Formats: sequence, structure tokens, C-alpha cells
Amino acid sequence: MAQTDEVFAALSSPVRRDVLRLLLDGPKPVQELAEHFDMRRPSLSEHLRVLREAGLVSERRSGRYRLYSLEAEPLRMVSDWLSPYERFWRQKLAGLRDLLDEEPL
Repeated sequence: MAQTDEVFAALSSPVRRDVLRLLLDGPKPVQELAEHFDMRRPSLSEHLRVLREAGLVSERRSGRYRLYSLEAEPLRMVSDWLSPYERFWRQKLAGLRDLLDEEPL
């Protein structure tokens, strides 16, 4: 459960969620990621550290650059955790649809 808590804590920040979104297209150097944020590099590095510790990104060196890549496996835990709630809301919305379908226009 501790890793799940780390993942949810990492995802709690809009900046970190934006970093993950940027990494969907493939690995990016920190310089390219930094272009998308109005913050100093040490602040972005701290966000990347949190994501790395949660297992959501990996880091590798390529020459003088540090490349960050999305590691999506921990997101499966989030999806698994959210699944019962998704089913709950799907049932509620289906019930609402059925109720609205019964209403005369």
C-alpha cells in the first residue's frame, strides 16, 4: 500500500500530472520539459524526483542530457483502485438514463 500512497501523492500535483502527459510522446530531456513550466529548474527537478521515487518516471543519461521516460505500470494500480468507483458511476448514470428515457417529452 505504501507504493500506492506514493503514486497518489505524486499524482496530486498538477505540475507532475503535466510532466506525465508530456512524457506520453516519449522520453524527453529535462531542458525540454522545463520549457513548459514557469518555474526554476531546481523546482522542476524536485517534481521529477517525486515522480521517480513513485516509479512513474525513469531517468537515464544520454551524453550530457538526462532523459526522462514515462513508466506507466504504477498507473495500473491507480486504474485498479479506481475501477470499482467507475463501475459505481456507470451504474448511477445508466439509472439516470433509464429514468430520463421514461419521462415524457
